[in-house]
Amino acid sequence: MSENKKQSPIIIAMTGASGAPYALRLIQRLAKQKIQLHLLISDAARVVLDKESDFILSPDLDTMAQEIADFIDVDALLLTCWGNKDWMSPVASGSSDMQDMVVVPCSMGSLARIATGASSNLIERATDVMLKERKNLVLVPRETPLSEIHLGHMYNLSKMGVRIIPAMPGFYHQPKSINDLVDFMVDRIMDHLGVDDGSNTRWGA
Repeated sequence: MSENKKQSPIIIAMTGASGAPYALRLIQRLAKQKIQLHLLISDAARVVLDKESDFILSPDLDTMAQEIADFIDVDALLLTCWGNKDWMSPVASGSSDMQDMVVVPCSMGSLARIATGASSNLIERATDVMLKERKNLVLVPRETPLSEIHLGHMYNLSKMGVRIIPAMPGFYHQPKSINDLVDFMVDRIMDHLGVDDGSNTRWGA
């Protein structure tokens, strides 16, 4: 493993915006670095997974981690999946040792509820914990165009220290495939998690 600033477990949440490949690739690359991951997947995210990745995820939490691991070729022991109402999950409490959370992709509905502290499901509660504990929360919104409501929520969250990383891949690395564009965004997310697996694209490199 490359030198990483943080190696505590990381929370990854998927919501119902377009961008499932970003989440799958991020999970894959972090798991390849032997980082324990806690996965939270909304019902809408399951629909997007099927639509964008031809991946139909079972509702059974006992088999979900293995299904994801098999799909992206990682060790299932590194993945822990939680239900949206599993309030006994460690991600629901500030006493857990997790310092980082990524919501990727982040829908505008999820963004609004995170910005207002709704905490109506485990994803929102976990983000609320990250905010109140002043831990590292990264949101990867995917929507266009953006309304004043969307921009206002992003601005307010940014003022709270949230990293807002819109799914806007660059082209200076001369991408040859969709995977190259996906990795560009995953590189940026990993930078803000303090994880470098040695393949992150850099300007001028």
